[in-house]
Parts: sequence; structure tokens; C-alpha cells
Amino acid sequence: MDAHGQAQVAEVRPITIAVVALGGEGGGVLADWIVDLAQHGGYLAQATSVPGVAQRTGATVYYVELFPKAQADGREPVLALMPVPGDVDVVLASELMEAARAVERGFVTPEKTLLIASTHRVFAMTEKIALADGRADAPALLSACREAAREFRAFDMAALADATGSVLSAVLFGALAGSAALPFPRTAFEAAIRRGQVGVERSLAAFAAGFEAAGAGEAVVPAATSERHARDAPPAVRDLLDAAARDFSGEARAVVLAAIERLGDYQDARYAREFLARLAPFQEIERQHGTLLAETARQLALAMAYEDTIRVAELKIRSSRFARVREEARIEDGQILEIAEFFHPRTQEIADTLPAGLGRWLLRTQWARALVDRTTRKGRIIKTTSVAGFLLLYALAKLKPLRRRSLRFANEEAALASWLDLVAQTARADYPLAVQVARARSLVKGYGETHERGQAKFEKLVALLPRLRGQSNSAATLEALIKAALADEDGQALDKAIAELAFTSSERAADSVHSRPALSRG
Repeated sequence: MDAHGQAQVAEVRPITIAVVALGGEGGGVLADWIVDLAQHGGYLAQATSVPGVAQRTGATVYYVELFPKAQADGREPVLALMPVPGDVDVVLASELMEAARAVERGFVTPEKTLLIASTHRVFAMTEKIALADGRADAPALLSACREAAREFRAFDMAALADATGSVLSAVLFGALAGSAALPFPRTAFEAAIRRGQVGVERSLAAFAAGFEAAGAGEAVVPAATSERHARDAPPAVRDLLDAAARDFSGEARAVVLAAIERLGDYQDARYAREFLARLAPFQEIERQHGTLLAETARQLALAMAYEDTIRVAELKIRSSRFARVREEARIEDGQILEIAEFFHPRTQEIADTLPAGLGRWLLRTQWARALVDRTTRKGRIIKTTSVAGFLLLYALAKLKPLRRRSLRFANEEAALASWLDLVAQTARADYPLAVQVARARSLVKGYGETHERGQAKFEKLVALLPRLRGQSNSAATLEALIKAALADEDGQALDKAIAELAFTSSERAADSVHSRPALSRG
């Protein structure tokens, strides 16, 4: 080959494609489809992968380079093994956070890259373990992706995969075809799926859904709270949803609808009606103000759906949970699934489940409490996939109708009544402070020691309210204290913030004394 021919080959660059996908989302299958598509379409293809650390702490990066055989002139081109920042033509992301991480790595550039991403979220460990709402801001992630890419196509691919009974990788493959980023017709993409010979019909259905969605352009991120009525909810709950949809508006409407569904599932329709009755006084307050109703509704719903042994047992044995575990573990037909649960209930949790009188007796009777402590100190492993384990949790879950008589229910009802009165009283004098008082209830969550620590922090903040009322910055001060309370589990940051608040208050008092005019002596 002469110098001119060598220069011509040098001018031809490969098509570079990066796929970032979580474990179990079919990233490897997608990369194989792309390679097969290219090889049958007259291209040389090379694919490599670098696995992430774990399923959600790091995505696997699959990298594919395609080079046209006709331009190679009989010589094999040198193809890269990893994506080079600033030199990637197409990035396929199976989840919104992973799309943003691809942007952060420099794989996505405004001059070059087509970014195709699913807008659904699989929350990272840092988001899950946060004491407060640690979720990343989805609109901010979308905005960053949109600004970084030459072209951005995004929609909820997980929903399309579920609707078609297939996997997300097939939807991504369809979106890639629909974007017209590769020089192959739709039929060539479909032929690659058929050659794979695994779940062909469902994969083709998901591919078609992704193809059509990509052609429609970018879609908005799905709302975090759905306002649709639960189709399988009892008629009494559906009636409450219909009434609430008429009586509430704005942010409060979405929160209330979600709360009714949750509380109806947690207990019954009567419990959801009690939620609405407790919220009614705040509808009157909200006619004059803004966000208090929505925040009170949110925290009230979470508090009424507290976690107890009955709820834990009920969730452990739901058929949807077994199906999810089978899917996550990739259990195939003929394989046996075994789930072992570790339970370590303390005497307090056991007493909370008992009728209020019996529970109080257990906690104050030293010999009975010592006996239960010894029995439960090591915990117990229960296999929910065994007959005995399942029946044990089934019997515990069936105590739901008796929950209203339990010690925990009595304690929660008293605590909620006190908190709601405090919010309402504060709202009459200091509305911004009342909003923060409502938010402070988010500290009380979970069960066992987690619940006790949160309750202790909440009580410390409530004790400070008399000092905060009347101050010009009362709401901002309480907001800062709530953030301090959420900074760690043991409450050291909150104690430090309270100490600094007391020190600042004493300084102000001293300054006030020193600034007074001297009194003359007669």
C-alpha cells in the first residue's frame, strides 16, 4: 500500500461505544449484540469489559470499537481496550446515576458524544445508608447529562423492560437503533437478537419499545410519587383516594395520595381515614400559608406506618419479595431458592407487640424481663423458604388486626398527638418554625436502638423550642440543628451544635448587659 493509501486508512477512525451497566442488567449481552451486529455488517469489532467493585458501588464498563473492513485495506487496525475521555461516540447507560458518572469520567463531551440513558434509579449505597433522604437530585443529574452531551436521549427503560417482560439491555439496544447512530438498518439489529437465541420474542418486543421511544426524543424523569390509584387497593381505600384527589392540591395532594395507599396497606382503610382526620386542622392553617400541610402529611404518614415486628414479618413473606429475590439471584427453573433471615428482637420489641397491659407488665417485671433477655440475646436464623419458618412469620403477620391493642401502638399514638399539637401551636405564632418542627419528626424512624436514638434527638430539639420561639432566625436555627442530628448516629454533632448555640446565646446576653447605659448614683 502506498503512502496515499496509508494516509487514507489513518483518516478513518473507529466508532467508539461505551456501555455502563449494573450487575444483572445485561450489559454483557448488549455488548455481544453490538459486536455481532458489526461483524455481520462488514465491520471489525473489538469488545472489552472492566467489572465494577460490586453490584451498586461500581458499574461494569463495556467498551466496543467498530472499524469498517472496506477501509482497512486488508490490514488489521489497532483498536483501544478502554474508552478514552473525550473520544467516545456513543455512551449507553442503564441507569441515570451511571449516566452522570460517565459524564464525570469524561466519556461524554458536547462535541462528540450521543448519550442514551434510562431515567430510572437504582439507589447507590451512599444514598441508602444516609440518615436522612440521601437520594441524588434526579433533575440535576438530567441537567448535567443534557449539558455534557452532543445529543441526549433518555426515558424510563426499566419500565419498558417490565412491560415487555424482558431485560433492560434489549431496550437499550432498541434505543441505539432508534437513534440512527450506527450505519445499520433496524432489521440488522433484530437479526443480531435472533442469532443470540435467548429470549428472542421478548427481547424483540423490548427492542421495539426502545426503538420507538428513542425516536420520540428525550423524555422527562418519572415523578418520584405517583398519583395513580392503586388498582388492587380495597374499594374503601379507593374511595378515600378519590376524595383526597378532590380535596388536596399541589405537593400536598401527591403526598396524601401516597400516604393513603401506604396506610391502607399497612393497616386498613379506617387507619387511612384517621390520617385524614388528623390532617384536617392543618388544611385550615394552610389556607393562609404554604408548605406546612405537605410536610406534616409526609411525616405523619411515615410515623403512622412505623416498623414493628408485625410489619417486618408481613413484608418478609410477601410473594412479591420472593419473586424479587429470585430475579436478583437469577434463579432458573429447577433451581432451589433458600432464604435465611437473621432476627434479633430485643425484649422491648417483644413487649411492644404484646397487648399494652401485658407489655408494660413484661417491661417492669424484673424476673420476666431477665428470662426474655436470656432467651433472645443470641438472635435466631429463620428460613422463610421452609415450611416452619414461613408459618412462624405468617402467624406473626396475622396479628395485624390486633396491632391497635399493642403497647407500641399506644405509645406511638400518644407521641403523635403531642407532636401534632406542638406543630399546630407553633404555627399560630411562628409558621416557618412550625415547618421545621414538622420536619424534625423525621428523626424518629426504624425500630430498636435506631428508634431510641432518633427519639432522643427529637426530644432534645423539642426541649429547645421555648428558647427559639420569638427569635428572628428561629426556623433557620432549628433547620441547622436537624441537619446536625442527621450527621451521625450517636448524636455527637447535635450535642456540639446545641453547645455552640448555648455559648452564642450567653455571648448575646453578656453583650446586652455591657451595652446598657450606666446608672447614676444619687
